[in-house]
Amino acid sequence: MNNLKSCNDETLVGMYAQGCDEAFDELLDRYQSKVFNYILFLVHDQQAADDVFQDTFAKAILTIRAGKYVDSGKFGAWLTRIAHNLVVDSYRGTASAANVLTDDDTVQTALNTVQWSVDHVESEIVYGQTMDDVRRYMAMLPPTQREVLYMRYFQDRSFKEIADITGVSINTSLGRMRYALINIKRMMNRDGFRV
Repeated sequence: MNNLKSCNDETLVGMYAQGCDEAFDELLDRYQSKVFNYILFLVHDQQAADDVFQDTFAKAILTIRAGKYVDSGKFGAWLTRIAHNLVVDSYRGTASAANVLTDDDTVQTALNTVQWSVDHVESEIVYGQTMDDVRRYMAMLPPTQREVLYMRYFQDRSFKEIADITGVSINTSLGRMRYALINIKRMMNRDGFRV
């Protein structure tokens, strides 16, 4: 069904709830990369990310099929919220929250998902150095600040979506972003960058 590509998420969810499996396949195509990269950014382990990814979509399937999905116009944010909750659940009792979001390789994986157009070799060098600095500064942020920064700038999420996904108020999300930017600016000034 080629016309599924032109349907919005909510229409596809409704079609899937009525038994059209191809509609869910389209939703999976739209969100699998973004959701998986978000999970991998949080858990730092390919196998654990695969498990949480499978659980995320299994939970989505069960919720939709049970008729419990609430049409909010934010299917992608809803999926990310499920993934976030599953990651948090998996870390309860098995790892401290301070260990989440600190692996530099995982930050690199997240940064690699961003498409950048580079016109000249000189631009590539500057870009590479800038991304190294961004990764280094992000790795030094507290986990909650790092997560908000990642969702805002690398997933292009609104503060409302970030608040919904992380289970905090919009003001808390804004505060975390503010402190993340203040901390990065402080680190950059300390390292001799003029900001």
